[in-house]
Amino acid sequence: MTHPAFAQREKHFRPSPVRSVWDVSMEPGMISLAGGNPDLAGLPLDALGDAASALIREHGTEVLQYSTGAGIDELRTELTRVMARAGIEADPADLLVTAGSQMALELITAMYCDPGDVVLAEGPSYVGAISTFMGLEAEVSHVPCDADGIVPDALEARIAELRAAGKRVKLLYTIPNFNNPSGITLAADRRPRIAEICREAGIVLVEDDPYGLVRFEGETVPAIRAADPSVIYLGSLSKIFSPGIRIGWVLAPREVRDRLQLLSESTTIHASTLSQHLALTYLRDFDWSGHLDRAIVRYRERAEALLEALPSALPAGSTWTRPSGGFFVWATLPEGASADELFALAAEEGVVFIPGSGFYADGQGERELRFSFSLESPERIREGMTRLARASERYARR
Repeated sequence: MTHPAFAQREKHFRPSPVRSVWDVSMEPGMISLAGGNPDLAGLPLDALGDAASALIREHGTEVLQYSTGAGIDELRTELTRVMARAGIEADPADLLVTAGSQMALELITAMYCDPGDVVLAEGPSYVGAISTFMGLEAEVSHVPCDADGIVPDALEARIAELRAAGKRVKLLYTIPNFNNPSGITLAADRRPRIAEICREAGIVLVEDDPYGLVRFEGETVPAIRAADPSVIYLGSLSKIFSPGIRIGWVLAPREVRDRLQLLSESTTIHASTLSQHLALTYLRDFDWSGHLDRAIVRYRERAEALLEALPSALPAGSTWTRPSGGFFVWATLPEGASADELFALAAEEGVVFIPGSGFYADGQGERELRFSFSLESPERIREGMTRLARASERYARR
């Protein structure tokens, strides 16, 4: 029941489909292809523990204290080096460190969107973004995508359609590299055109790039922000170091960054000082790139195991994406099928995925589903696909 004192916006927040299956995925013996968790097994935990202990023991009065609202200067400098791998040249002064990039999404939405304003997003899109946009009373309109990401002509048509209906379109939100949940990468030749469409329409382009460095096939595609300084770029250490330390960042034009900092200081004051110093230590003093390279080898093996098994695991007539990196494969069941019904049978067989409707704001996606291959071993993934095949056989006989 909604409490009578709650604000009207409270009813717009909605549960994450990933969190909704958490309890099921934790049941003994369950194989989970649901959550997009990074593989932390290769982290140098003993050395990190020593580093964290030394930070507190030797610099405790600094790392346990309040800090600057923008983020530690040395960390912001290190983060510009991380972004250089995506082709971005950045001034550390244009960065704002946040408590994860999810926080950055909330700050951006609060700053740009009044109730009823429209945020454009890929269809499907990241559930956390959809929840943030809708919770802050923005409308989400999905832009059609194909195997190469957002279709520029479809983007133009959607903008024209919304404006003809009297809507104010404020943002385009995109995860161009190994999209969550689709695994698709926005083609290099489409990126400048999409940025141009947004500039001409007066729409702010928000590029969310948590997976861009997790590439296991092909050449790096430069970030949209690399060629367009008006783009607001979001980064995160969650997939290349640790999600638990909650460190993300925003790169934005200086005036925008300054305003975002004011909003940040009114909510969390600043990201955890201790987490920032631990992140700085990891990026500066550890072989973080080597650790990531080794993790990518494991991700590649797991993706291959999943993709090789899917033809015999899903109902006949299903299709799926083939990612070149990231954590996810997106599948579409045959016409008339239900991912929710298949999920229920799969859970009975001991394997779970995420049904697709939660990755849309408008209820579509009934035939779609997301697999995450990032955490389970190839052997466990193959066993999970065997279990899914049994569920699919039962589904076909229903």
